[in-house]
Amino acid sequence: MRRGLVLRGVIMVLALLGIPAAMGGCGGGLNGAGMLEEANVFAGGIVVSAHPIASEVGAEVLRKGGNAVDAAVAVAYALAVVYPSAGNIGGGGFMVIRRPDGEARAIDFREKAPGAAYRDMYLDPNGEVIERLARDGALAAGVPGTVAGTLYALEKYGTMSRQELIQPAIELADYGWILDKSISDEKFKEFPSTSVIFNKPDGSKYEKGELWVQKDLAKTLKVIAEQGRDGFYKGKVADLIVKTMEDYDGIITHEDLENYRPVERKPIRGSYRGYGIVSMAPPSSGGIILTEILNILERYDIKSLGWNTAETVHLMVEAERRAYADRNEYIADPDFIDVPVETLTSKEFADRRAEGIDSTQATPSAQVGCGDITQWPYESEETTHFSVVDREGTAAAVTYTLERGYGSYLVVEGAGFLLNNQMGDFSAKTGVPNSAGLVYGGANAIEAHKRMLSSMTPTIITKEGRNFMVIGSPGGPTIITTVLQCIMNVIDHGMTIQEAVGAGRFHHQWLPDKIQYEEGAFSEETIARLEEMGHTLDTRNLGDAQGIIIDFETGLLTGGPDPRGRGAARGVK
Repeated sequence: MRRGLVLRGVIMVLALLGIPAAMGGCGGGLNGAGMLEEANVFAGGIVVSAHPIASEVGAEVLRKGGNAVDAAVAVAYALAVVYPSAGNIGGGGFMVIRRPDGEARAIDFREKAPGAAYRDMYLDPNGEVIERLARDGALAAGVPGTVAGTLYALEKYGTMSRQELIQPAIELADYGWILDKSISDEKFKEFPSTSVIFNKPDGSKYEKGELWVQKDLAKTLKVIAEQGRDGFYKGKVADLIVKTMEDYDGIITHEDLENYRPVERKPIRGSYRGYGIVSMAPPSSGGIILTEILNILERYDIKSLGWNTAETVHLMVEAERRAYADRNEYIADPDFIDVPVETLTSKEFADRRAEGIDSTQATPSAQVGCGDITQWPYESEETTHFSVVDREGTAAAVTYTLERGYGSYLVVEGAGFLLNNQMGDFSAKTGVPNSAGLVYGGANAIEAHKRMLSSMTPTIITKEGRNFMVIGSPGGPTIITTVLQCIMNVIDHGMTIQEAVGAGRFHHQWLPDKIQYEEGAFSEETIARLEEMGHTLDTRNLGDAQGIIIDFETGLLTGGPDPRGRGAARGVK
């Protein structure tokens, strides 16, 4: 098994490096330009992830008869090896599952604040935020949830053994894989336990095309495969985590690890132009805010206004501006505050929020507060998302993260994996932007054992009650707007999934008050008109979405890997 898997991974990476190798089922390209989208079409199941090796690992599970959850678990562990900047066992995330019969589940395996965490832990004696403490090193880490969450999902909704599903990741770590890009960051050298893994013995970086072996990570994965959650949250691996905390002034304890549990949440449900929305619930803000924005936009004829015209962009920005103001005031860990889910996702609330939108003029964010809910009943950007649909039609949308690229930059010594820096997703100080530039009220303040607010938006779109589209993306606060645009590109603008994922994007999050857009996303005419309307614009890269569309007539599954990254679709023909 090892030789076959590693050979297959080598062939895929050789193809990425431009070295010819014969292998069927490879991924497609950007907007069909010079590439055949048909290469991403499958009949018996599909996986779309940020790395071709991980996608192939998941597809192999589907070929063996595994279901969507089985494949998702295998992909999650494979990404922990081949996508080290975001794939993880030291982070956390969310999984949304929907069966063909309509049954849907939302699994929250978001990290939690350690028991010793407290509200002002990142403030200096003058009450100012010490940003590096919530960004780099042990004190920035929340209690990891990925291992508990994936194994919980497997036990409840999967069909295969954890040993079989984690084995490909073990082999890739133990025997190595050929890098499809160099691994380089000066911060690796700040932590000896990290430098020994991510740098060569002479301190130089690993280059594209070289074999990278991760023996310590392989050992950790073997223990998890053999012992399950206890292999991570108790025993030797837990000892190594706590020892690393002690060595680097962190606060995660054995008790924190032993007490961590994932939680099943009620999925967020909504609708847009007759399509159903099934997305993640708090502590992710993704499902609520996605639904609120779509509810506001549903009143406008977006199709007639056209894709990325000034009129369309303006209306979308105005909806986003209002929804993000609500996000930052009302949403946090539902185990700690009462989140007004029904209000924020209602059509009536959207009607009220839309009242102040001027179709010809931007509303300054300083004049936009959160909506009044009293009259109504009641993520760094180096995250990664993968989408799976099995032969029965069950869909799984999974987004997980270390927060920033390479998380806290701190590797657990002897265990070979990076810890997250998710504590930076809390509000260290009310009214002061966090690491993603988001400004919060008090709802997302740091508290012991609390889950920090997230923007992750793993989403399943339904049509006539059937699974139709699976989508998600990394990008911190831009995740929601990336997913929003992919959905609208399909529903409003009639794009294929590859076109929808590849199309130029933009983002607005209330504060800072500016439209951030990708180069080429707007015409010069659109830019000029938006500026006339009173908008401020700036450029940036946005997201790395991975999507799937299900064709009801043919039963075929089409994958849309984002051309911005290294993603690929793999499946069962």
